Amino acid sequence: MKTILSYNVNGLRAALGKGFAEWLKTENPDIICIQETKAQPEQIDEQIFRALGYQCYWFSAIKKGYSGTAIFTKIKPDFISQGIGIDLHDSEGRVLRADFGELTLLCAYFPSGSTGDERQDVKMTFLADIQNFVNNLKTTRPNIILSGDFNICHKAIDIHNPERNKKTSGFLPEERAWVDAFVESGFVDSFRVVHTEPHRYSWWTYRAGAREKNLGWRIDYHMVSKPLENKIVDADIFPNIFHSDHCPIMVKIDF
Repeated sequence: MKTILSYNVNGLRAALGKGFAEWLKTENPDIICIQETKAQPEQIDEQIFRALGYQCYWFSAIKKGYSGTAIFTKIKPDFISQGIGIDLHDSEGRVLRADFGELTLLCAYFPSGSTGDERQDVKMTFLADIQNFVNNLKTTRPNIILSGDFNICHKAIDIHNPERNKKTSGFLPEERAWVDAFVESGFVDSFRVVHTEPHRYSWWTYRAGAREKNLGWRIDYHMVSKPLENKIVDADIFPNIFHSDHCPIMVKIDF
């Protein structure tokens, strides 16, 4: 059984200043997928993580201090690749792949559309492109976990005020329909396999004490392909971990 975490750290250097490495040592997952590193590899002292037993793999954005993904793993991967072969997304370091035997892990940071129409268009393009990438990958690698910040709440249960946010990027009908279609293409939302209760969120705005009031959004997922569904041992969200405006999410897989 292996524990995989996913965490949008909203800047790895900032998170390190808030005790991220100490928390990681205590939590001790087998693998952690990180989004929004906001760093180039040379800006981070890898030895911090190597000392904890992790090998580090990076996919940084060309633009410094922006976006970026990473995978830290105690299990040696058989194969690593960066990107999905489309410059629009790959220049922002959005998808990092690691293969472990028959398992493929994709660490993904989906674009946000909250800054306006242009970025919303990029987001919708990414949704189509990541679906195509996964569809193609599944033909040879059926055992896939897509982990990361999707920047979408799937259902009303996943957002604190669904009525007020139905025209807000991250809860738009077309975004939610994409998640429906992605699940129907052969995936399960691992958290909802284990937990059906409401008011479980993974992101909170910094405004108006939203986190203290638990006025949040569940936008981070471990999407597990159907052949692995019966391998899900546990899944959870850790809202009491405070290095970011997101919190870590966990899945335990018997592989």
